[in-house]
Amino acid sequence: MSAAPARIFSFSSVEPLLLAASPAAARNNSRQGRHRGDSIRPSSAAAANTLLLRNDIDLQEGLTDIQKILHQRQKNAREMMITIDNLKRLCIDHYFEEEIESAMSSTCMDLIHSDDLFDATLAFRLLREAGHDVSATDDVLRRFTDDSGEFKLPLSMDIRGLLSLHDMSHLDIGGEVLLYKAKEFSSKHLASAIRYLEPSLAEYVRQSLDHPYHLSLMQYKARHHLTYLQSMPIRDTVVEKLAVAEFQLNKLLHQQEIQEVKRWWMDLGLVQEIPVVRDQVMKWYMWSMTAVQGCSFSRYRVEITKIIALVYVVDDIFDLVGTLEELSLFTEAVKVWNMAAADSLPRCMRSCYMALYTVTNEITDMVEKEHGLNHVNHLRKAWAVLFDGFMVEAKWLATEQVPTAEDYLRNGVVTSGVPLTFVHIFIMLGYDQSIEALIDQMPSVISCPAKILRLWDDMGSAKDEAQEGLDGSYMDFYLMENPRCGPSDVEAHMRNLIAREWEELNRECLCKRTFSSNLTQTCLNAARMISVMYSYNKEQRLLVLEDYARMLIL
Repeated sequence: MSAAPARIFSFSSVEPLLLAASPAAARNNSRQGRHRGDSIRPSSAAAANTLLLRNDIDLQEGLTDIQKILHQRQKNAREMMITIDNLKRLCIDHYFEEEIESAMSSTCMDLIHSDDLFDATLAFRLLREAGHDVSATDDVLRRFTDDSGEFKLPLSMDIRGLLSLHDMSHLDIGGEVLLYKAKEFSSKHLASAIRYLEPSLAEYVRQSLDHPYHLSLMQYKARHHLTYLQSMPIRDTVVEKLAVAEFQLNKLLHQQEIQEVKRWWMDLGLVQEIPVVRDQVMKWYMWSMTAVQGCSFSRYRVEITKIIALVYVVDDIFDLVGTLEELSLFTEAVKVWNMAAADSLPRCMRSCYMALYTVTNEITDMVEKEHGLNHVNHLRKAWAVLFDGFMVEAKWLATEQVPTAEDYLRNGVVTSGVPLTFVHIFIMLGYDQSIEALIDQMPSVISCPAKILRLWDDMGSAKDEAQEGLDGSYMDFYLMENPRCGPSDVEAHMRNLIAREWEELNRECLCKRTFSSNLTQTCLNAARMISVMYSYNKEQRLLVLEDYARMLIL
């Protein structure tokens, strides 16, 4: 909760044009990375077509060729399944949804009972990802274990099978003991095998261990998977060509979007008016870029990045600018929701309020034109809930009150900004069920990423920020309640909590399917981004995030 030295998000060789350059970018507070959610929305088809023409990318020819390949490979179950997996890993499967779904009900269902480790585990993963009800133990893994329930040792020589087993093991929905054993077994033997493998396969295995497929950024993994495919003696050049075309199109869109956000942010002038405000446009945009990919969601990415930026501003005002009385007035103004309510606020809060009010109403107007519903009251309520959460923390600090770790975490889920951001996302995507329930009851597709973010952030805050006094992290409060524990014990506990949240998120996204695939995919993508945003090295750099930006934006 107190100000702290910066953990700088630096790219050693990226274009400075795209990075925040103000002095505020060099400071962060104890909630430094409490990044707020992610984003989405379609730009026009005309804009996408313009980009296609400008770069001479003929996607249609590639689509037709791959459709022919899928038709031809229907006779060979393994080849069909591998092709589908490659399309998914390269993030171009959305072009072939009908063909893939048709194959799921026949090809994968046949192979899931195979005695070949690779075939069975890949079939399981594809089926569970598609929402089919399959058992990891009964349908797949039991046949690969001995009488004591351990995996048979000869399997340790099957590198391809081990890689697939490792990928499968991260789709745990809780209570699947054999999946936990599968993760331990595959990780151990893959790590041991790296030194004996040829270089391209060794690098692929290392990448798989460091960045498990299900938990990682899909576009980031896609670039590495493409590199690996290009090193193979037998190649699907048509698939590779389509993947490259898709990548180039998305990169152009990302470059346009970041420039649009940057212009909006500079025109807003808040960073000049409130010098302590963070200035991290690239970082904010990358949350949005990750949540939902593709040219059809360009406009939403831009608008949600604005929401994320404003949550950061509000966070910094609560932490570093306002008195308790001023913050209370700020909170009440949000609940009133009109420009006159801001008249009594200090200038910096008034400017922030005007920006927040304007952007939110613009999003409301856009959604009403597209979906015919006006959600201004829902968005106002979502902002009010966030402000109330910040007020709770401000009062704790002002009165030197020490909350329980559980109370802190419950409120920290709200102040993560994830629930607010997802309410905006769901509305933009046309979610037409009870928005009130999203705000008041917070379903697991929203609460799980929020809790994962808060825990990751607080582990990073405790480890990377040389703060004085009360840090306000879950780790600190847990240590106060459990004095016999050391920091390493608390970190292990927090990682277990994160693992449980992933299990719950998997249950919702892979099995229950309460929400549409668009919405659940957005939530999964946001959760996948979190560890990337908080995995600082000793030099306080985010190496994966830097690599990700170079690949997809710069």
